[in-house]
Amino acid sequence: MLAGSLSMIYSCGSEGKKERANVVGTDTTMLCVGYHWTENEGREFLEKQRSSYTTAADWTKRAKQIRREILRGTGLEKFPEKCPLNPIFGDIRSYEGYQVQNVAFESLPGVFVTGSLYRPTDAGENLPGILNTHGHWANRDDYGRYRPDAQKRFAAMARMGAIVFAYDMVGYGQLAEEYGWIHKHPEALKLQLWNSIRSVDFLLSLGADPTRIAITGASGGGTQAFLLTAVDDRIAVSVPVVQVSAHFFGGCVCESGMQIHKTENFQTNNVEIAACAAPRPMLLISDGDDWTKNTPTVEFPHLQYIYGLFNRAGAVENVHLPDDLHGYDYNKRAAAYPFLAKHLGLDITKAVNPDGSLNERDITIEEIRTLYPFDEKHPFPEYGIKSNDGVTWN
Repeated sequence: MLAGSLSMIYSCGSEGKKERANVVGTDTTMLCVGYHWTENEGREFLEKQRSSYTTAADWTKRAKQIRREILRGTGLEKFPEKCPLNPIFGDIRSYEGYQVQNVAFESLPGVFVTGSLYRPTDAGENLPGILNTHGHWANRDDYGRYRPDAQKRFAAMARMGAIVFAYDMVGYGQLAEEYGWIHKHPEALKLQLWNSIRSVDFLLSLGADPTRIAITGASGGGTQAFLLTAVDDRIAVSVPVVQVSAHFFGGCVCESGMQIHKTENFQTNNVEIAACAAPRPMLLISDGDDWTKNTPTVEFPHLQYIYGLFNRAGAVENVHLPDDLHGYDYNKRAAAYPFLAKHLGLDITKAVNPDGSLNERDITIEEIRTLYPFDEKHPFPEYGIKSNDGVTWN
């Protein structure tokens, strides 16, 4: 992904569909969008904040406040009643060391989350679960969980011994292509966070080990990863890729279109939100191509400081790739696999060769429509909601 195309990624477009960017019920003067701060302002904020929490108890209090503001800002301070998941499973497709299955489930009545379920061929019981999120891509033929590099990642993680669920952003995938859902909607952030919470429920319903649930994603998928980790203690391990920044707040309504960063008497940034993971293991993967270029000297030391308050400074790591571009490419995967294996008890030899190179041989890259969950055999339910505006929150 070329650096010059980052603005294209963050346009969050859905070709051919009318989009709505105005956020209903939000004080837009309090939104922190995109490059809301300069690099110096981001650095100065962290320096100031550091002096306000000098003990684990201090940070625990601050983290509780941050979680409260995320949930309040998204309108999730009181969770809706959790409906039955009512999963729709497609046929299993078996490959070398792993299998793939299309799946959809209800996060709210009639609201379906669509995705791909990857499992090891020799799946046992009580396996760790890994949620995989994706970022923003303008080209329908090359985005989300359909990208070849993404499919390699999911398959490799399954081969290592995990149940892997890769799911579509709101307004992406088959629901956008065939049923009228859009991404750039006033409540995209709210529904996307709720879909992530229900995705944990879904993994657990499959028998995943409740003590070994992880999440990883790049760019806007990284935002989803650290937001979910901040509000859901069931996430044991997180790997946000190329997204945790002191000065960049996410450029899409699904990241910064609701009041989660600022109110009249509250201010935070994505570094503090990511730090809500402490002391749970977390790996930051950063590069020299984007807003994570300063991670080794700005964001990572602040996170180490917070983890150090719990005597767990070693539980947060950073792999910085100064010559890499924005994305979840080969080098990012080579960094993520060992970390996930170490903390989830996976077999790293199934994904990484002794010389450190990736073992992604014999992974089948499927066509986009092969990964769609709804077809003649598994039709979209008649009661299913076909656009964002049909969503109701109880």
